[in-house]
Amino acid sequence: MVTGDPSLPDPTKHEQRYGPPDLEVHARMREAFAALDRFDVTIIETHAGLFDAIAAFGPDLVVNFCDTGLFNNPDFEIHVATQLELLGVPYTGATPRGMLICYDKQIVRLVAEALGIAVPAERFVPAAEVVDAALPALPALIKPNTADGSVGITKDSVVSTEREARDYLGWLANALPGRDVLIQEYLPGREFGLGLIGNPGAGFRQLPMLEVDFSKLPDGFAPILSFESKTDPESPYWNDIAIVPASLSTDGQRELGARCERLFKRLGLRDYGRFDFRAAADGTIKLMEVNPNPAWGYDAKLALMAGFAGWSYAELLAALVETAWDRVRPGVAAR
Repeated sequence: MVTGDPSLPDPTKHEQRYGPPDLEVHARMREAFAALDRFDVTIIETHAGLFDAIAAFGPDLVVNFCDTGLFNNPDFEIHVATQLELLGVPYTGATPRGMLICYDKQIVRLVAEALGIAVPAERFVPAAEVVDAALPALPALIKPNTADGSVGITKDSVVSTEREARDYLGWLANALPGRDVLIQEYLPGREFGLGLIGNPGAGFRQLPMLEVDFSKLPDGFAPILSFESKTDPESPYWNDIAIVPASLSTDGQRELGARCERLFKRLGLRDYGRFDFRAAADGTIKLMEVNPNPAWGYDAKLALMAGFAGWSYAELLAALVETAWDRVRPGVAAR
């Protein structure tokens, strides 16, 4: 198994380094696999010499939990899968192609729209034009076109005036230089997450959907999942947002699941994926993002949705491994 490297800086973490909550995620994962007592698991957290170590070990399957990217660089997330392909070692999760496509949020939106899936209106702004970008109708959500872990999304990302938009575009140009930007229709409604486990041809298991409860956020904090919500234990975004089972009908969840299966296939995802949605003012539920290699921690959305289905965290990890194993070696029981 390959994870992020706790010894290295990580731009998706608080203060750009692993802290106690991040180390707890790794510890819980190790404990869950040990509790299963079904797999012979070796965990590699050090990225220096990573692929030499994998080649020497000769694993039957690599569990690719390196969602932070090689050397904790989100732009290098595809490199782990690419090198495993070159080594001829099977692995869990999306291929380099699937990861690369999903990393570009505008491409995902265009593919989804072509499949008849509702998406927010947006304007793509090349990096060279960010500061002087033409503004669409406001309010809007401004965010990087390529980023993971809500990097570049803060409490000020939702803008209602031209001054707010100009200030945030200027901040992004300085904070993430050379990064293309999306100015997106702000969706003021409810936010949902949907998880799929499976593969085309073998079928999918849809986890119960989640809903993000922003109701306890203090005044002045836009109801969004900002970078602070995932990294800063002192922020209201960390403390005052709750994840609850979605109050959507079974038929409504199934319909969204069917759309996600079509998108899963078209984007070339494998084994599992997470899809984020938000409702427009008229109630239309629109796709926000697709996560081909979503966070796997005990407190991450995928695990929370599995919990809504009555699964333990260990059972979720087992399902992810077994789904990949069935794809790699159908009919052969995973060790």
